Amino acid sequence: MKFTEEHEWLRIEEDVVVVGITEHASTQLGDIVFVELPEEGQTISKDDEAAVIESVKAASDILAPIDGEIVEVNQAIVDEPSLVNEDPLGAGWFFKIAASDASQMDDYMDEKAYNALIS
Repeated sequence: MKFTEEHEWLRIEEDVVVVGITEHASTQLGDIVFVELPEEGQTISKDDEAAVIESVKAASDILAPIDGEIVEVNQAIVDEPSLVNEDPLGAGWFFKIAASDASQMDDYMDEKAYNALIS
């Protein structure tokens, strides 16, 4: 698993990258009340706005961590945004992206480096 400075996590599953927000981000945001996800089939570039989340405290953009095509979105978190708070590293994932350049993953932190960032 890799982590971004924007508190997203990235998990490689076969030929796609699953993207979500970290437990730290979920805690900082507070109760998530709204999630807007990208469209399946959408081509996206690294650092493009991919999704929007709103909590009782703030609204935040989720940026695309890599270039690629959105191949699946998690409709469950649109229907029940609290899943992001309840299980941010599992059921609360946001979208899956087929990477056009997997080497972009090399730019991100491992868990040890991310924990140092948030401590």
